[in-house]
Amino acid sequence: MILPDLLKKDLDIVFCGTAVGNTSAEKESYYAGSGNLFYPILFKTGFTPTLIAPSNYSELLKYNIGLTDIAKWVSGNDDELENDDFDVESFISKIQKYEPKVVCFNGKAASAVFLYNDKKKTKLVKYGWLKKTIIKTRMFVAPSTSGQGRIHWDEDYWFKVKNELNND
Repeated sequence: MILPDLLKKDLDIVFCGTAVGNTSAEKESYYAGSGNLFYPILFKTGFTPTLIAPSNYSELLKYNIGLTDIAKWVSGNDDELENDDFDVESFISKIQKYEPKVVCFNGKAASAVFLYNDKKKTKLVKYGWLKKTIIKTRMFVAPSTSGQGRIHWDEDYWFKVKNELNND
């Protein structure tokens, strides 16, 4: 396993990527690439009251936030990963076990793997709420925070999922 999951029972939200990036694997911290907007958007939207450094990612549990990826045994950018690298069944089992209120996919590729077992089917995925759930856990797709995904960046979706959680 490249990075362990950051999960516990009844979290408000679990952010799920496709796999840990190479920089994150090197630094042993989720979303550790210098251009990644993950921690800044968590702070900006109010998920966290302070800007958390990637090396302190385990602090997210204090704010009822968890982290996982669909591929746990490889690292790399989405374009380097193969569909065989993903383990959707294990992801679903974890969500069934820990029962977060929401899973937010960090980018369309992770949600395409979840929905279609194919990272290349991102054109079939829309940002926002999915109709599919895992038991009571609702699913949301937000634009990727990675530097490579910047062309699709729209922070409004991150505010939308945060606001919805506030209303629960």
